[in-house]
Amino acid sequence: MDTTSRAAKIPSLHQTEINWDNLDKTKLYVVGAGMFSGVTVALYPVSVVKTRMQVASGDAMGRNALATFKNILKVDGVPGLYRGFPTVIIGAVPTRIIFLTALETTKAASLKLVEPFKLSEPVQAAFANGLAGLSASTCSQAIFVPIDVISQKLMVQGYSGNVRYKGGVDVARKVIKADGIKGLYRGFGLSVMTYAPSSAVWWASYGSSQRIIWSALGHLHNKEEAPSQLKIVGVQASGGIFAGAVTSFVTTPIDTIKTRLQVMDNENKPKAGEVVKRLIAEDGWKGLYRGLGPRFFSSSAWGTSMIVCYEYLKRLCAKVEEV
Repeated sequence: MDTTSRAAKIPSLHQTEINWDNLDKTKLYVVGAGMFSGVTVALYPVSVVKTRMQVASGDAMGRNALATFKNILKVDGVPGLYRGFPTVIIGAVPTRIIFLTALETTKAASLKLVEPFKLSEPVQAAFANGLAGLSASTCSQAIFVPIDVISQKLMVQGYSGNVRYKGGVDVARKVIKADGIKGLYRGFGLSVMTYAPSSAVWWASYGSSQRIIWSALGHLHNKEEAPSQLKIVGVQASGGIFAGAVTSFVTTPIDTIKTRLQVMDNENKPKAGEVVKRLIAEDGWKGLYRGLGPRFFSSSAWGTSMIVCYEYLKRLCAKVEEV
């Protein structure tokens, strides 16, 4: 039986919610590593622009995202948009494996947990996906935070008075020499406070919005007519954009504070409260939303690209029994 014939027999939500137990894990990890690495290459410059805006001082504070982008190209060329990239891409593989495993196993367990309560599908999806996102992000922070600290120092080196480094290894060596291993986990608490709720909000928003869109299209309870692949991608992309908008607005202030803490040199270590006061003094309350534009674009573009790729990857890696 060909792929089209098999797909036609799958109910719509089965095509978008393939159970973790019915995935070929080896294929998922190997193909996923390459797929997500490609997405990271495409969207990494946005993270560099966002980080530069968040740590800007003096005249640079008045630059918008486009002006910051042009300044990076003028001063450093295209390589400036990929500062810290090798460090990120090396750490991305183990981080993604941990994240995806925790995400899917928690989601499956959460759906079973709420099943007896007979909640509506959007509410069930929001709860299960939100809890899964929270768990996945928390578990992956152990690897992500040191990578984040190193890459962000490389992103802003030589900018607004920040120290220059010879590469990721040089950053790690100097941080450990000055602060020990704990220096690589600077901002760990704020990272968990930023990314764990951010992940929970993103996945909850995505899961519930996807169900609402399917319901509006008449596919939520329709077990006879399966949607086209184009419609599936469209619904997933729309859910990703919505989730990105909600998440970026809710978490940008914490992300700005965290970034400030992580890139400051070892001799100047203000507390989070002092960073907040300084941001407000420099730019008012809107200072907490520095980089909101790039963060929204990054969150929406990354989230949409990631979820479309990931959902396609799950369909690609589904075991024969699933279809």
